[in-house]
Amino acid sequence: MTSSQRSGQYDAVIIGAGPNGLSAGIVLAAAGARTLILERNATVGGGSRTADLTGPGYLHDVCSAIHPMAAGSPFFQRLPLNRFGLEWVQPDIPAAHPLDDGTAVALYRSVEETAANTGVDRRAYLDLMNPFVDRADVIFRLLLGPARPRPAMLPLARFGLYSLLPAKLLAGWRFKGERARALFAGMSAHSFLSLDQPGTSGFGLSLMLAGHAFGWPFPKGGSLAIVDALAGYFQSLGGEIATNSEVRDIAERPGARAYIFDTTPRQLLAIAGDRLGGLYRRQIERYRYGPGVFKLDYALSEPIPWTAEACRLAGTVHLGGTFEDIAAGERAVVAGHHPARPFVLVGQQSLFDPTRAPDGRHTAWVYCHTPSGSTVDLTGTIERQIERFAPGFTSTVIARHVATTRDVEQYNPNYIGGDISAGSNHLTQILARPAVRWDPYSTPDPQIVLCSASTPPGGGVHGMAGYHAARSVLRRLHKTGG
Repeated sequence: MTSSQRSGQYDAVIIGAGPNGLSAGIVLAAAGARTLILERNATVGGGSRTADLTGPGYLHDVCSAIHPMAAGSPFFQRLPLNRFGLEWVQPDIPAAHPLDDGTAVALYRSVEETAANTGVDRRAYLDLMNPFVDRADVIFRLLLGPARPRPAMLPLARFGLYSLLPAKLLAGWRFKGERARALFAGMSAHSFLSLDQPGTSGFGLSLMLAGHAFGWPFPKGGSLAIVDALAGYFQSLGGEIATNSEVRDIAERPGARAYIFDTTPRQLLAIAGDRLGGLYRRQIERYRYGPGVFKLDYALSEPIPWTAEACRLAGTVHLGGTFEDIAAGERAVVAGHHPARPFVLVGQQSLFDPTRAPDGRHTAWVYCHTPSGSTVDLTGTIERQIERFAPGFTSTVIARHVATTRDVEQYNPNYIGGDISAGSNHLTQILARPAVRWDPYSTPDPQIVLCSASTPPGGGVHGMAGYHAARSVLRRLHKTGG
């Protein structure tokens, strides 16, 4: 413990060194606030860690892997993270979606190229996406902020209105062919919701827009490079990080004028519940968590033998077939079932980043959605889905690492029941996350602030929840003479 920790001379103590906790620390330290980050694990990272899971020389991202939201983050864009070792890798194709006819529909950086491979929906795709791509920077500044009315939203009303629609409704209205509908289904399924739920279109539109405007990149050497760069920059500003420092009770923490939690409401209640007001406490006790993930990491003898050429050039591959197939699978998961043909996400970082595997070898990062808390081993189910579009895949497997929802939660207690989004993405909870408050990061205790993915703008590695929470803290410190 440093002399500052012993004397309690901090303006802010942050609990959790994930991307949002580190981002909050950067904002505070850059403003001159004396800031300490406490991390329960031996290293920083949260949802951005990289580890040797299958054998020497194979680097696997434990949770987050592909980062369209990081590339579009207004906060990350202005940080000198390249000086601290962060190097982005852009795949040839951001994402591909194979179909049973042996072809794939792909999300390219080019709107025109993407539209052309949707077939009959070329003009519909251009009409839908071009107006949004032209204003992508403005849209992402609004998307990655608190959900409250702002004058700048008025010119972007169409994007907002479309985003509120169920993906099933928007796809049926705008697209006539199978290819565009399938692409949109895979994008919208990132919501972890049934595709007939309001708000699911927002996930599809945002991810397609990110692909066109910023790409779907990943960091060279693994996602750990993001948090290592954030931590390095934070420390260069004078911030302190203490690892192996789990906080079970807020009374255990060093003295400070503000405490910022990079946790979900459940951990906030456990650590500081007796300091929270009755109404707020009741609201966050009712906070809903979503489905979990079942995750596989592979060491492979060669690249995945996709039938469709576009999949061999893509950083991310969405598996599930048609819109109707994916919708049925997601609906089953939400209902607590394990579909025979789940929506599966595949990351192929080693195709573009040779640091991820020994010479001539490859990795694959794979998961599917599953009911919260499920302990069912879905290895066979996932591998049958991959074989559906890449016959011979299992013959390339050298080793695999398996993680059920329980393993995912053990790795990161913020992932309740395996929920990597830190909370359900139901529209009402997106609009009031984690509770109904004008400042969603604040709590009834003026010293306590929440900055995790359980606050706006939700999941993803973009640092924006930490950024906005830290600005909330600075306003309070300024009012009290800080």
